[in-house]
Amino acid sequence: MEQIEVSDDSWPWFSWISSSLIVFGGVVPYIPQYQEIKRTSNPDGFSTWVCLVLLVANILRIFFWFGKFFEFPLLLQSIMMILTMLTMLHLCCSLKTMNRVSTKKHCFTDFEAAYFWKWSRFEDYLQFCLCLTIIAALVTFVFLDVLVFVEGMGLLALLTEAMLGMPQLLRNYKNRSTHGMSVTMVLLWTTGDCFKTAYFIIKETPAQFWLCGTIQICIDIAILLQVHYYNKEHSKHG
Repeated sequence: MEQIEVSDDSWPWFSWISSSLIVFGGVVPYIPQYQEIKRTSNPDGFSTWVCLVLLVANILRIFFWFGKFFEFPLLLQSIMMILTMLTMLHLCCSLKTMNRVSTKKHCFTDFEAAYFWKWSRFEDYLQFCLCLTIIAALVTFVFLDVLVFVEGMGLLALLTEAMLGMPQLLRNYKNRSTHGMSVTMVLLWTTGDCFKTAYFIIKETPAQFWLCGTIQICIDIAILLQVHYYNKEHSKHG
């Protein structure tokens, strides 16, 4: 009996959908958080350090792509995430400017370590991203043919991204509360991280991707446990 071979292109629609989810799915968790900040005019519940983590990780990941040429949707995902984080920062900066009591401003070009990532204007965050991009581009250009450098940059980029939830985790721990944080955002983080980690494994992407994806899932679960614990604690004292 003649064996019927199934072509890899039998399910092009599935590949297209999964790639689209990878590109745009990372943006979805920030929509409820953006709406929450906009509604309350209070950005304090959202840690802008999350934006720093994702901006650094995705800028480095773009340059990692030039050395490794992994899945193209993952490159597009990095570009989308950078635009999303800049949008979140713009909103937070706008509201903080409106609510600011002090007239003293802190700028990126002041190079004050105490006020790093606590600048007054959105333009300062853009300047930081531009400087990081230029430095990363120059270093990558020089060491692009060095395998250890390329692999190390990929690991650094993805480990940085894996730490995405840590600023929010630490903020919640410090405040002993998850008030102001969108639980929907964290649930979507968890769903997205599970999906993309599975995608990394199926597509046989470099090991850095799925290893760091696993770390992200663990941190997401820790934040969800904080939600349960602090809500339970507040209900006891309430």
